[in-house]
Amino acid sequence: MTETVLEVIALVFFVLGTVALLIAAWGVLVLPDALARQHAATKAGTLAAALITLGAMAATADTGSWVRLTVILVFLFATLPVSSHMLARAALQEQDPDESIDEVPLAGGERSPNTKGQGASSRG
Repeated sequence: MTETVLEVIALVFFVLGTVALLIAAWGVLVLPDALARQHAATKAGTLAAALITLGAMAATADTGSWVRLTVILVFLFATLPVSSHMLARAALQEQDPDESIDEVPLAGGERSPNTKGQGASSRG
């Protein structure tokens, strides 16, 4: 009975992890710029890896496997934010220097109108 419950829990984690991976892949394909794409890949990818690792933990009863999976999970949580930050810095360095920082990218790659003079300093 307990094994059946653990198998169902493992299956749920595996399915949720797969859905998160599909969302990450969709975000990488659809989002307009490098920063948005790396955000989708790292955030949803981290969630997917965590869910699949938790599913593997639920599927096994071996203590050694639990320790290895926990180390993998800690390693992923420690390294994925760093790699995301490095990708964001590289994308910003590759950005066209003529682009204004005040122009915020919108969905679909369009740019918003220049908002100079409409910030907090011009509020009365």
